[in-house]
Amino acid sequence: MDRIDRDEFAVPPSEDADCMTLLALGINHKTAAVEVREQVAFTPTQLEAALAELRALPGVAEAAVLSTCNRTELYCVTDSEGEGRILDWLGRFHGLGVEDLSRCAYHYLDHDAARHLMRVAVGLDSMVLGEPQILGQLKEAYQAARQHSGLGGELERLFQHTFAIAKQVRTETGIGENPVSVAYAAVSMASHIFDDFSHSRALLIGAGETIELVARHLHEAGVRELVVANRTRERAERLAGEFGGTAITLNEIPHALERADIVISSTAAPLPILGKGMVERALKKRRHRPIFMVDIAVPRDIEPQVGDLSDIFLYTVDDLHEVIEENRRHRQVAADQAESLIEHGVGSWQHERRVRGAGQLIRRYREQGEGIRAEAEAQALAQLAKGEDPQRVVSRLASQLANRLMHGPTLRLREASGAERQDVIAAAEALLIDESAPSQDA
Repeated sequence: MDRIDRDEFAVPPSEDADCMTLLALGINHKTAAVEVREQVAFTPTQLEAALAELRALPGVAEAAVLSTCNRTELYCVTDSEGEGRILDWLGRFHGLGVEDLSRCAYHYLDHDAARHLMRVAVGLDSMVLGEPQILGQLKEAYQAARQHSGLGGELERLFQHTFAIAKQVRTETGIGENPVSVAYAAVSMASHIFDDFSHSRALLIGAGETIELVARHLHEAGVRELVVANRTRERAERLAGEFGGTAITLNEIPHALERADIVISSTAAPLPILGKGMVERALKKRRHRPIFMVDIAVPRDIEPQVGDLSDIFLYTVDDLHEVIEENRRHRQVAADQAESLIEHGVGSWQHERRVRGAGQLIRRYREQGEGIRAEAEAQALAQLAKGEDPQRVVSRLASQLANRLMHGPTLRLREASGAERQDVIAAAEALLIDESAPSQDA
């Protein structure tokens, strides 16, 4: 992983694309604590503006934004100066100092960027090895970029190729079997505190995919009572109804908190939902019976100061490592198989990209040749119309075409020879000399 050095922002020319570089830039759970990650997270309502601003940066041709509780990553097609501009923009957008941001940011270029995206898609770069939710989140990021005109041909093809590789990995390896998600890890940690879930009441805040998984795990563990709180009651009712629970709105949380033994929260709210004062009042009503809390959200849903209260056991996603590492050890063989499939996928993506690059060059070369031909043809027809001898016109046409087609390559070959560019000369010989063609001496 390449950490960003402010003195080394210049991106070397891409080997695979004409003057444009594929860039992956971001921070994740390996490089930054949750306190930093929550500051650079994009809420769903920010995405449209963020993509528009990214695309408006000089030299940025395409852009997509992936933002989850564990990572914020920008995938861009940009020129050689784009990386510095993009990092500066990320800092400005979130009101952060770029120097501080650069210390925990990483970047990948071209095939390394493609490899990183594929590893993210199959869960190899996740806190929980092989977790399946990230692929859905990546597809949402792709759809958002597509909807808001962030995608062009380069990123479109890369995402489609990545989704195909992810499907192959899920099909051909065991990395997706019995997946241990962050949601499962949270419930597993709760089981260390509560011996019997049948005597426990749980309050879940949010109604997204992660909370749905939490609800399923708690329901299967036999939790006594399940309450789902969400900004819109309708979504909470759909989720609570599936598991025989109760739905409430966020305004009703203070009352529900008085009865909750377990609180697990995962929303996209930009500000905390549970504050220290609210939790203190609930504890008094509970006569200080303890509450186990897990805040999976980034930005956090629960004020960190809540963890200072007696009888509160507060954990964030960064505290789930023990459960997650056990999962990682059991799934390492499948991970190794996935890495091999990804390397093959990166190789095929590079090959297709180079072929497309050659196709663009071929089209430009043929257009140039067609322009020369059309001009020479027009001159010849004009001369014939004036009554000139057809044989002389044809002879002159052939000579002009040969001279004009050979002039540019001949000039550049002389320059390469003078500069001792044997690589250019060898490539020219392979491209220009057809041994089967008739020579002047034949």
